[in-house]
Amino acid sequence: MPKMKTKRGAAKRFKLTGRGKVKRRRAFKSHILTKKTPKRKRRLRQATLVSHQEEGRIKRLLHG
Repeated sequence: MPKMKTKRGAAKRFKLTGRGKVKRRRAFKSHILTKKTPKRKRRLRQATLVSHQEEGRIKRLLHG
């Protein structure tokens, strides 16, 4: 049986941490930034972890 392929769209959006958690970028930072406060934009720069409920689904896409 051939190897399973990683879903490339997911691989570009998510990374695994050393402990196996899934890291993601925050949404709402691409456009219409003038009305957002500097504090909010600073917070959006930081990556965060995927919620526990979604983690299994994302890992399945990444491991192929």
